[in-house]
Amino acid sequence: MKRSTLYSILVAVVICTAPLLFAAARVGQAAPDFTATASNGKTFRLFDYRGKYVVLEWHNNGCPYVGKHYKSGNMQRLQKQWTGRNVVWFTIISSAPGKQGYVTASEENEYLAKMQAAPTAALLDPTGEIGHLYDAKTSPQMVVVNPQGIVIYDGAIDDKPTTDLSDVTGATNYVNLALEQAMAGKQVETPATRPYGCSVKYLGSAY
Repeated sequence: MKRSTLYSILVAVVICTAPLLFAAARVGQAAPDFTATASNGKTFRLFDYRGKYVVLEWHNNGCPYVGKHYKSGNMQRLQKQWTGRNVVWFTIISSAPGKQGYVTASEENEYLAKMQAAPTAALLDPTGEIGHLYDAKTSPQMVVVNPQGIVIYDGAIDDKPTTDLSDVTGATNYVNLALEQAMAGKQVETPATRPYGCSVKYLGSAY
């Protein structure tokens, strides 16, 4: 094989695999920075919240698993509990236009008011850029970032992967555990779990 031909093949391989070099966030690693516009029109950048705990909550208002936590009031209680303790809480909507869960800014604001939700902000991610940065697979999926900007939890909200509202009571809530343990200076005992819910409806996805 000629050297020029081999060089061309190697270049093609590098180009094709380049996206793989940008790995998604992993527990124990730095949380990828992002900037997004919220439903209230304000712009938020993750890096600006170094020094605080940050919760990322993937959301799809058409998903029954998400509905379980909002109709029961569980998600709102968590939002109010932790923002009351100076935790930043971002609800993230990565559904693409035309997909389940996609909302305009005004529609999301109406939903937040109706459900009496209390995140720091609801971030609109219709291109899926933030979702892919964190390899978000389901709604809900929860990520906790510590004040040093390190991911300390990634996965399910709790250990009851059902749509049954009654399962909220008595469930082990992994977000609560991660924040309580980390704030107490302890190691997070369960830093990663398998997320459950509806698949994130990304741009170009089949569903």
